[in-house]
Amino acid sequence: MATEIKVPNAGESITSAIISAWHKQDGDAVSTGDVLVTIDTDKVSTELAAEASGTLEIGAQPSEEVKIGAVIGWIKAGATTPAPAPAVAPATTSASAKPAPAPLEVPELTVVPREPSEVPPPVGDKAGRLTRKKMTPLRRKIATHLLNAQHTAAILTTFNEVDMTEVMNLRKLLQDSFVARHGVKLGFMSFFVKAVVEALHAVPTVNARIEGDEIVTHHFCDIGVAVGTEKGLVVPVLRGCEHKGFAELEKDITGYAAKAKEGRIAIEDLQGGVFTISNGGVYGSLLSTPILNPPQSAILGMHAIQQRPVAVNGKVEIRPMMYLALSYDHRLIDGKEAVTFLLRVKDCIEQPARLLLGA
Repeated sequence: MATEIKVPNAGESITSAIISAWHKQDGDAVSTGDVLVTIDTDKVSTELAAEASGTLEIGAQPSEEVKIGAVIGWIKAGATTPAPAPAVAPATTSASAKPAPAPLEVPELTVVPREPSEVPPPVGDKAGRLTRKKMTPLRRKIATHLLNAQHTAAILTTFNEVDMTEVMNLRKLLQDSFVARHGVKLGFMSFFVKAVVEALHAVPTVNARIEGDEIVTHHFCDIGVAVGTEKGLVVPVLRGCEHKGFAELEKDITGYAAKAKEGRIAIEDLQGGVFTISNGGVYGSLLSTPILNPPQSAILGMHAIQQRPVAVNGKVEIRPMMYLALSYDHRLIDGKEAVTFLLRVKDCIEQPARLLLGA
């Protein structure tokens, strides 16, 4: 008797998945709880564990696209036993001796028919200059999501720059004691999350969205933080940021980063955000115009910190500066509100002690 390995339901809108990788080989003995395969949907990656012990039979290969509920393999009860080696007949010098007939090869019988792959392997041209392959569900989802944002909102971007001197000095002063007390480093992102919370309270229109002919205003601050992975961009949501301190935020951010790296982000982690922060600076971006994350009405873009000459009290000084970009839906948010929001973020970052003290 065989236990079927099926693609699990991953959400109401998800209809297919891609086989990312098998962690066991065809014919391997597996035990209950062993991780067998990783599958990717347009939102998350999921690891499937063995529900029984036995011998693995793989039915769908890596890169195949399979339907939700499809059988991609089986676990056959019992373990495989290697077949005994055939006996070697002694050599003979008799002229009349004839070689023994070769044993008949019996083809392996497949218990359950396998469906042919719906996704062909990558195809290249004869000269090897091109490779063509199917988009992953996650990449297709990202493409559709970003295109919809451009088509359904009146996106405008406003810019400013922020002096990072005080944040950097404060982090240097507190880092050792912060790590000793909380077990995580004090990063830049938690400062920006707290600054955004302050700005959302100061300009509530930014913490709203358009739904039909209604404006829905949120009275909570669940903030998404864009995280780049090898498979694409995901935006896990930090819940209740208005109630959390820096240590809690840093632990949440670190936890999500680890889950994203390991492909363990769950659908629930990505749902319900009211605002998004994207940090292109980690890749060296100096300036960009971030695209909205629908149905949200605004997104903050952080960028690389660069030593630049600036005027300070009538004198030119070299300061660590960062460009900030706020993209927003102009149907809902006016320019005055957008600029006020961004200036509030700038003020909070340039006076970070007030954030730590809650002042």
